[in-house]
Amino acid sequence: MHTIAAIALALFLVVTGVMHLLAPGYFRTLVPAWLGRECLLVAVSGGVEIVVGGLVLVPGSRSAGGWAAALLITCYLVSHVDALCRARPDRPRLLERPAGVVARLVVNVLYIAWAAAVAVCAP
Repeated sequence: MHTIAAIALALFLVVTGVMHLLAPGYFRTLVPAWLGRECLLVAVSGGVEIVVGGLVLVPGSRSAGGWAAALLITCYLVSHVDALCRARPDRPRLLERPAGVVARLVVNVLYIAWAAAVAVCAP
């Protein structure tokens, strides 16, 4: 089961990283305005996700890759906390309303737990 979880995490990271590069528009909307440099941050984070996904995929680097994934996804919490501060119930998109942003936060915490579990259970 651990190998399946690790491969699934690796594929998740690689696909998400590639999507950062192929369809950056959505990911730019997640970057808090106060950070600026949305294009650069999206491109760099996409590249890092691809590299980290590769680390998770290779059994010899799986533990390091799992911890790197947990750290990377933890960094993304900045975006979700910023969104929570700006969330309003009258927003047209569910993910911009308080309940939607809280759901995003919960999902990201689960991603962090997934990555940490892969790291801890790696051979």
